[in-house]
Amino acid sequence: MVIQGNMSPKAIIEVWDSTKEVFDEYDVSLTDKSLQEIIDGDALAALLNDLNKKVGSSSATCIEGG
Repeated sequence: MVIQGNMSPKAIIEVWDSTKEVFDEYDVSLTDKSLQEIIDGDALAALLNDLNKKVGSSSATCIEGG
């Protein structure tokens, strides 16, 4: 996955503008705080999954360590 919980919604939107739709669906404010600071466990996992789907990323598209 490219988008991770330690990233902020604001930073994610700057790189992947299309993710704004997903943040809107989850009612997530575009803040500088990391996703893991503002969203709890299961909801965070679901959000990350949907964000990465939106940008076409999965564990299969990424190499470990980079």
